[in-house]
Amino acid sequence: MTIAPNEHPSQPDAPGVLMLDLEGTVLSKDEETLLASPVVGGVILFARNYQSPEQVQALNAAIRACNPQILIAVDQEGGRVQRLIEGYTRLPEMGVFASRWRHAPEQTQALATELGWLMAAEMISAGFDFSFAPVLDINIGLSKVIGERSFGRDAVQVAALANAFMEGMHEAGMATTGKHFPGHGSVSADSHLELPVDDRSMDEIRSNDLAAFVACIDSLDAVMPAHVIYPQVDPDCAGFSSYWLQDILRGEMAFDGVIFSDDLVMAGAAAVGDIEARVDAALDAGCDMVLVCNDRAMALAAKAHLEARGAAANPRLVRMQRRKMWHREELMRGDRWKQASTLALQLAENRGD
Repeated sequence: MTIAPNEHPSQPDAPGVLMLDLEGTVLSKDEETLLASPVVGGVILFARNYQSPEQVQALNAAIRACNPQILIAVDQEGGRVQRLIEGYTRLPEMGVFASRWRHAPEQTQALATELGWLMAAEMISAGFDFSFAPVLDINIGLSKVIGERSFGRDAVQVAALANAFMEGMHEAGMATTGKHFPGHGSVSADSHLELPVDDRSMDEIRSNDLAAFVACIDSLDAVMPAHVIYPQVDPDCAGFSSYWLQDILRGEMAFDGVIFSDDLVMAGAAAVGDIEARVDAALDAGCDMVLVCNDRAMALAAKAHLEARGAAANPRLVRMQRRKMWHREELMRGDRWKQASTLALQLAENRGD
């Protein structure tokens, strides 16, 4: 089940709707001022922001000092998408579970739960609220940007393993984010570089990719839509589509969690227009928080636009705050961490059979 939201009765206690990035390993004076804006509600850190466990803990503490309600996120999926490596457990790509699940499903799901717990506990100990995980896309061998980030080649397998992974995340006290709704695995184009088009019918999408999200809905605290157009279903990119976000996700699937935009700087979002148009389109379609990363000029323009628009803080975002505290030294002395870390390393080295 999803983690119940904290009680935040008043709007000022909630985060603002803009998530942005930082340039280095310490906050600059300009960034301190930027983070204090009421429209800024989130920060995502990348590999360039990390030097050591002590440094990242100090950086995250400094971020919270600027804005106590802020959400601090990271992409710590495992495999090639892991921002914090040195000093933390090297996590395998989720694709390592696929072949194991076919001949030992219960044992493999237990492994996935332990890795979900491990990832979440380590990131919370580093000062993060959540990692944008897990990937719910299906790997049919077409999308290189998804590939082994996926739990498998069909919705049943992906849902079983992702639900187990999210069980571990919840045990550690971290909210979950399923991406990339309604499915990025059936397009070859990389939405970081271009706008992918998926020409399948709604029936095809519903019986494959969407089925994984439906089967995981009770475990999801948040969803991130894909920068993909499904023209047989709706003319708008999913992240800017009220049909996908309101009619399907909120309406048909009865999802009441957080909806994050994917990064609005990505090429897949460019067709909508300038950054102000992208922010408006994402929020108007139903996103609760918009990400503007790796382009400070665009981030500043988005901030100014949201301030001019009078964008209110969003109480729904409170659900993404960490629910437990883990101290790094105590965590690493525990038997569960030792066992889970050993399992992760074995899987990453393909020695888990």
